[in-house]
Amino acid sequence: MKVDVVADPQALAALCERIVGAPRIGLDTEFHTEKHFTPKLMVVQVAFDDAVAIVDPLAIADLQPLAEALTKATVVGHALSSDLRILEDAFGLLPRDAYDTQVAAAFCGYGMSISLLDLVRDVAGVTLLKSQTVSDWSTRPFTPRQVDYLVDDVRYLFGIADRLTEKLTARGRDSWAREEMRTLVDPRTYRSDKRRLYLRVAGNARMSRRELGVLNELALLREAIARERNIPLKYVLPDDVLVGLVGLRPTSVDELGQLRRLDAGMRKHIGARIIEAVAAGEAIPEDALPPRAPRPLGAQRDALVAAIALLINAVAAGNELPATLLVSRTEIERIARDSPESPEALAALLDLTPWRRELVVGPLWQFLTGERVLRIAGYREGAPRTTWETALEESLASE
Repeated sequence: MKVDVVADPQALAALCERIVGAPRIGLDTEFHTEKHFTPKLMVVQVAFDDAVAIVDPLAIADLQPLAEALTKATVVGHALSSDLRILEDAFGLLPRDAYDTQVAAAFCGYGMSISLLDLVRDVAGVTLLKSQTVSDWSTRPFTPRQVDYLVDDVRYLFGIADRLTEKLTARGRDSWAREEMRTLVDPRTYRSDKRRLYLRVAGNARMSRRELGVLNELALLREAIARERNIPLKYVLPDDVLVGLVGLRPTSVDELGQLRRLDAGMRKHIGARIIEAVAAGEAIPEDALPPRAPRPLGAQRDALVAAIALLINAVAAGNELPATLLVSRTEIERIARDSPESPEALAALLDLTPWRRELVVGPLWQFLTGERVLRIAGYREGAPRTTWETALEESLASE
C-alpha cells in the first residue's frame, strides 16, 4: 500500500481533491491532551483503497481545506467521536456521513468498547503490533515504526466495515447501527449546554438558584479563558475557587483579595472579567435562573433504579447488546423520579429511537407494573442467565 506524508499546502490541496472524489475514506487522528483545553492535533491519517496519506499538522499551519474537504466525504473510522470532536471544535465542520466500526461492532454483539486491535484480530484475522500506543507524536521525522502504526490504524477499516455490515444486515440491525452513527455527524453531539455548566462544578448542590446563576456565569468565563489560552479548566479557576467566588459575590476587583486561592497575578489579569461574570449572574431574571440539581431519590426509589437496571441488563443480554446502548443511568433515574403512568408516557419520557422503543418499553412497563418478573435460570446447571417472564408463568413455575 502506497504511503505519503503530507507536509505542505500543495500536497494537502491534492489530498483534499482526492478526498472529495472518493466514495469513502478511512480516518484516524493522533493527538495530545496533556496541558490543553482542546486536544492538540498531531497527526491525521486518511486511507483510500490503495493508499494512506499521513497529514502532518505541525508542518501545515492551516488545515481548514482538509476540514472542508471532509464535509463532502463519508468517513470510516473506529471510535470516531474523539476524532470528529476535534474537527467540530477547531473548525465547526463535520463529515457528510460516518461509519464507526466500534458502533457497528456493538450491534453485532462485541460489546460497547471493543478496541481496534481486538476487532482487526477477530474480523480480519490480523494481529496488529501496538508498540506506539503511547508514542510522542510531536517528534519529527516519524520513525518507521510510527509510520507502520499510523497506517495500521486505517488500512483495515474498509474490510472490517464491510464484514460488520454483512453481519448487521443478516441480523436485521443495519438500520439500527446507521441511526446511531448519524449522531456522529450532528454538531449537537459535541456541543455542551452552556446553560448547564454549573452542574459540572463540585459544590453546586447546596446553592440557591441565584447562586447557581452566578456560578454558571463564572463557569462560562472559566471555559472561555481556558479555550483562549488552550489550558485545562483547573489551571484557570479550580472548582473550589468558583464556589468561593459565589459565596463572596464580589462587586470590585479589590474584594477578590479576600480569596486566598486567587493570587495577585490572576486578580490582575482576569479580575475585571470575574466581576463582570458575577454581575451577569446577579442580573439574570428570576424566571431564567438555572434549576437546582434534583434531590436524592431516597432509599425506595434508589432500589427501583437498581431493579430497572437489572431489567435493562436482561433485555440487553437477550439481544446481545450493551445495556448502556439501550437506556442510560440518567434516564433510569428519571423513570424512578417521575413514575410515568402508561406505556405511552414511559415512551415519551425516555424519548427513545424507534428500535430502542421496540426493545425496551414493553418489557419495562410490564416489569414496573408487576406483569413480568425477573428470574435466574440455569444456575444449578452452571449456565446462569437472567430471564423475564409473565407473573402467571412465575406463579406456575413456583407450584
